[in-house]
Amino acid sequence: MVSSELISTLRELSRSGKFYIMQLLISELAQQETDLIKPEHAYPVWSPYGADEAADTMLKVLQSAKVQDHI
Repeated sequence: MVSSELISTLRELSRSGKFYIMQLLISELAQQETDLIKPEHAYPVWSPYGADEAADTMLKVLQSAKVQDHI
């Protein structure tokens, strides 16, 4: 939880000070995100190629919705 004293202090900062704090926080968040991906691990990525059954199902759903819209 962020203290009201911290929020008050941040509001008193100059425009450039606020931008510096934003840059610092965004940099921290970005670093935490990169720590989630490990270079020695393989991560599966789904691809729509070869997903003919899924495409067929989606086409049927869209056609069904189109028919219902015209009723």
